[in-house]
Amino acid sequence: MAEDGSAQSAANWPLPKFHFEVKWDSQVMSFQEVSGLDIQSEEIKYRQGDSPIFSVIKMPGMTKFSNVTMKKGIFKGDNKFWDWFKEIKMNTVKRQPITISLLDEEGKPTMVWTLTNAWPTKITGTDLKAEGNEVAIEQIEIVHEGLTIANG
Repeated sequence: MAEDGSAQSAANWPLPKFHFEVKWDSQVMSFQEVSGLDIQSEEIKYRQGDSPIFSVIKMPGMTKFSNVTMKKGIFKGDNKFWDWFKEIKMNTVKRQPITISLLDEEGKPTMVWTLTNAWPTKITGTDLKAEGNEVAIEQIEIVHEGLTIANG
């Protein structure tokens, strides 16, 4: 008998990535795209001179986090990116937590990524085309000091 899908568990299917929410501090912001949720442990190579094995051993080193890039449409009077960026002065900037949540069908978080001490390092405005037919998109690149992942 053919499977009609009615008895399948939600655990059998991966989550879709198009329903998500971003919170800056406690304010919810809408984005079209979020990328760069990467974490990497750098490797340390070591070999002692009297080792009978002629190769190095590898150990985990410092943890490295990628910058996170977020893209959103430009709306009249919305200068949040630029206002935050203008706060950067001689090694001081307002650092804040950013929470990215992947949502289920009911809008509840299923996976939550939290960026610690985040601040903007780059803003890219939209390109302008006289013959274009696209929405104006701006992007912000975020630097942070830690990434934690939790299930909702």
